[in-house]
Amino acid sequence: MRVVFLLIPRLHLLDLSGPAQVFSTADDLGFPYELRYCAEQEDIVSAQGVRLRAETAWPGAGPEDLVMVPGWRSPTLKGGPRPGRGLLARLVAHHAAGGTVASVCSGADVLGQAGLLDGRRCTTHHDLRDELAARYPRARVERDVVYVADGRVVTSAGIASGIDLALHLVAERHGPAAAARVARDMVVYARRSGEESQDSAMLRHRWHLRDAVHRAQDRIDANYAEPLRLTDLARAGGVSERTLTRQFVESTGMTPLRYQQTLRLERAEHLIGHGATVEAAAHAVGFADARMLRRLRSRVMEDTPFAPSHGATTSPRIDV
Repeated sequence: MRVVFLLIPRLHLLDLSGPAQVFSTADDLGFPYELRYCAEQEDIVSAQGVRLRAETAWPGAGPEDLVMVPGWRSPTLKGGPRPGRGLLARLVAHHAAGGTVASVCSGADVLGQAGLLDGRRCTTHHDLRDELAARYPRARVERDVVYVADGRVVTSAGIASGIDLALHLVAERHGPAAAARVARDMVVYARRSGEESQDSAMLRHRWHLRDAVHRAQDRIDANYAEPLRLTDLARAGGVSERTLTRQFVESTGMTPLRYQQTLRLERAEHLIGHGATVEAAAHAVGFADARMLRRLRSRVMEDTPFAPSHGATTSPRIDV
């Protein structure tokens, strides 16, 4: 299988190198891939300042091949590059001939300019999805997924999600075991499915500036499947239990207990989405049995977390 990367000026290196590493690793493991890099000019300067050399002649791609467009640095899609009509026509012709086209992050805009998003589900980086929907009203932009495949048009969210997209394509061609081998060789922690959220709880609740809360979150992130005491979390944060609880709620909108539950629930959903039973997922993330997991999955998390009892004299477990 030939993979042709279309290099756009100011492209993000990880948008390119992440998928390229996946296909290169697959090739090393015995799943043959040939990687080619082309552009409208020979020299391309990446967003990170690395200069790349590309082919200017179209290398040719058959129905079994993939053409991928990495994203680039630009605060808006409107201010991004405008490939020539010839390049856009080649994308359209490749897809019409039965080939697959894909994009990472803002690369979806190139597919939109070629008309390949019309009538299809697609996605992009969460900062750009509203603009993508406005620019291409005939597209159906998915708001919070890692990647989308629709009619041999595959689009992914920002930056690192290109790795997930490429692993998905390897799995489609060679089976999930092959993709798992590639992910293991690359030391990829978890191969995400396309329907998973772009924004995990570990990122979503890290926008605050409280060092004590960050330190407590580090402890919970690393040990969320284990019983944890508020005393130990407060010690990790260098503050009292009452101060940590107050700052945690102010910073994240939830108590340490609720934060741990959220991490457990997200990880359990990931495992279930990859074929685990509810019972197996519950035990893997630290629940004593599946009942609590079923309750958490069946109800909507409260907008305002419960307040701890100020009369408590013991150190409760951050556990369920």
